[in-house]
Amino acid sequence: MTITAFKALHQRRQLDHLARHGTRLAERAEDSFDLALYAVEGFYAETWRSRGEEAVLFIHVFQKPAGLGEYLARVQLPSGL
Repeated sequence: MTITAFKALHQRRQLDHLARHGTRLAERAEDSFDLALYAVEGFYAETWRSRGEEAVLFIHVFQKPAGLGEYLARVQLPSGL
């Protein structure tokens, strides 16, 4: 699926696609939100939820690696590498 086709889906269908075809890569918190990052067929999708809530408020979709910056800053490699 292309990023354009994904964006055209209703949010429920986007979440279903992420569950079936996405690879969950990382999580992080920002202000009062819990975020989860997925890799999906040539693009990335980030789900935003209010902290402690199940419902997804929105899904941010992007392709450029610059969007990964907040996640990459938290990666810690084992010592000796």
